[in-house]
Amino acid sequence: MVTTGDLEVGNAMTAWMRNTINPTLMCTAEYQPCMVHAGPFANIAVGQSSIIADRVGLKVFDYHVTESGFGADIGFEKFWNVKCRYSGLIPHVSVLTSTIRALKMHGGGPKVVAGLPLPEEYKKEDLGLLEKGVQNMVHHINTIRMSGINPVVCINRFHNDTDAEVAMVRKAAEDAGARCAESTHWANGGDGALEFADAVIEACEEEPDFKFLYPIEMKLRDRVETIAKNVYGADGVAWTPDAEAKAKMLEADSKYDDYTTMMVKTHLSLTHDPAVKGTPKGWTLPIRDVLIFSGAKFLCPCCGTISLMPGTSSDPAYRRVDVDVDTGKVTGLF
Repeated sequence: MVTTGDLEVGNAMTAWMRNTINPTLMCTAEYQPCMVHAGPFANIAVGQSSIIADRVGLKVFDYHVTESGFGADIGFEKFWNVKCRYSGLIPHVSVLTSTIRALKMHGGGPKVVAGLPLPEEYKKEDLGLLEKGVQNMVHHINTIRMSGINPVVCINRFHNDTDAEVAMVRKAAEDAGARCAESTHWANGGDGALEFADAVIEACEEEPDFKFLYPIEMKLRDRVETIAKNVYGADGVAWTPDAEAKAKMLEADSKYDDYTTMMVKTHLSLTHDPAVKGTPKGWTLPIRDVLIFSGAKFLCPCCGTISLMPGTSSDPAYRRVDVDVDTGKVTGLF
């Protein structure tokens, strides 16, 4: 077992958590209340706000919205099969936010590079690119529907999106069984999101038919295969010899029977390869390792070459951060 003391991070973690152990009440630019409590990335962690914040929000708000990071393939899948399992809470609706630009990229549009001008394909109408790309959105809708939760697609409309493009996305979403609403909050704030808000409220009036993707009793390799095929669209899973040996060891030890499965996968593609867009067919998901987080009871199969957090320097500053036991003040930050 490795402890925070072994890693020399215990003091710094205590300082960090001193004021963040409870949810932080904040507000939007238009003064709607929101709470911030946890929020790890869904490609390498759970990708959810805390259950504590959800329970507080359900007590004090008329409608409580909780974020599930990235797409339905990783963020929602973990919300569905991990967070809901731990919390016992079932949402009435899941919102899938889509942009015309992202769908064009999934249809074969050029790569977008931070700091460089946006390619012209994303600034003008291109129904051909969009028609190919909407299949990616439909795939995510189908994933949400698999859970029995009601999906609502929010078209996050920008100023250069055309009416024809919005109409195409709306039709594809509704044909796939989702409610769909246009939202111009990017330009108009809350007033631009009224149609979308009404669609969410309408969906909340319907009871979900919730069901997990797999039972907790299912073995690790079977879970990964189920997720890969049903959520990602893979044909199957290929384990490296070391990863398969570790998986067999974990399956044979009853101590890990109630650990949840926390996939480590790129958020930029349904596959393990961030460069592959759209809704690819005929591919296999490679698993190179399984990480064990006993505190959270997570088993984390690592897909492809995705890396975790980068390393630190030889003498990181966190070694000097601490909390004074007498005053409770944080020391060593400066």
